[in-house]
Amino acid sequence: MMRTCVLLSAVLWCLTGVQCPRFTLFNKKGFIYGKTGQPDKIYVELHQNSPVLICMDFKLSKKEIVDPTYLWIGPNEKTLTGNNRINITETGQLMVKDFLEPLSGLYTCTLSYKTVKAETQEEKTVKKRYDFMVFVNPFAPGWKGACNGSVDCEDTTNHNILQARDRIEDFFRSQAYIFYHNFNKTLPAMHFVDHSLQVVRLDSCRPGFGKNERLHSNCASCCVVCSPATFSPDVNVTCQTCVSVLTYGAKSCPQTSNKNQQYED
Repeated sequence: MMRTCVLLSAVLWCLTGVQCPRFTLFNKKGFIYGKTGQPDKIYVELHQNSPVLICMDFKLSKKEIVDPTYLWIGPNEKTLTGNNRINITETGQLMVKDFLEPLSGLYTCTLSYKTVKAETQEEKTVKKRYDFMVFVNPFAPGWKGACNGSVDCEDTTNHNILQARDRIEDFFRSQAYIFYHNFNKTLPAMHFVDHSLQVVRLDSCRPGFGKNERLHSNCASCCVVCSPATFSPDVNVTCQTCVSVLTYGAKSCPQTSNKNQQYED
């Protein structure tokens, strides 16, 4: 999500962190375990690497399994194999590098392994499916440096902006004092009214992104990539409906008149 603060004629971008539970089970190294049933929703910063998705639930990872195999299916419903962007390990761990809008969607992994009955030595193949819904959450270039590793990037940048406002106020106040006590006829008089400088927050999302509290309830304040059948052509905060859009992050609605466009619920 990105918000802007207008300070005089300048626009200062606030780089905000996502204050929401992005993942259900993960460790400090950024590993996310699978979960059967409802897919986990994961939000990845634009142009950053995704967390490592593990084709196994946390409970099963504590056990020893026999002859495991892993099959990953991507958002295009095709089998994923390792390449220069997608890294899949022999143990079923997947990571996507330099995440972009079209890479958003459902990532599914099927884990197959064998169980053996101690009494009869009978083998049985068990299959488990794990779903991960991965979305892009955009940040402006340089957000990591601006936040200095802070967990709450929004608080950090808002503090910096308010500090800039205070310093500008101090500048004008000191200049007004100098002009008043050292009057120079060659320069115009300067008058400054305390607390007359205001910072106004403007909420917006970049084109191709929007907010949807219903779809992204665990990240309601985030600007998230527009889903298929929606688009956002400008900096509004809502994706509009367009049935002809088949990809994530659409910025236009092909072959659809404005009369057929609706805002996403």
